[in-house]
Amino acid sequence: MGQSLVQNYVHIVFSTKHRTPWIQAPIEQELHAYLAGTCKELGCPAIKVGGYTDHIHILCRLSSTTTLAQLLMKVKANSSKWMKGKAPELAGFGWQNGYGAFSVSASLVDRVSAYISDQHEHHCKKTFQQEYRIFLEKYNVAYDEKYVWD
Repeated sequence: MGQSLVQNYVHIVFSTKHRTPWIQAPIEQELHAYLAGTCKELGCPAIKVGGYTDHIHILCRLSSTTTLAQLLMKVKANSSKWMKGKAPELAGFGWQNGYGAFSVSASLVDRVSAYISDQHEHHCKKTFQQEYRIFLEKYNVAYDEKYVWD
């Protein structure tokens, strides 16, 4: 086969360090756009970026040349530096060390995108920790609670 054809969708979730609510209006939309731009630069176009005050969701298509680990390392490092430079009160901003990444079937991309769009409404009912545990259980990810949060 002469070319590499890839169509892998991934739903990525990660929180701010200690789930501190750093992501507030008006910077929230700017941050989402910045994250989408970083994904695009790495050849992993974002379909939807959203989240809440203490976490981010990214639905993107992975490239054939960028690994998931490379994508997350760049996205988190670049956006952390960008956030810290936005205002003096954001100087302590940081992301948690880890992340969750879940495969998405092409037939469910619209559904996951809608889920990401509804984060503010969704988090009137559930915390990030509750939401994340549901993802881990839904995808049968083995985890130790004491190592999930930082």
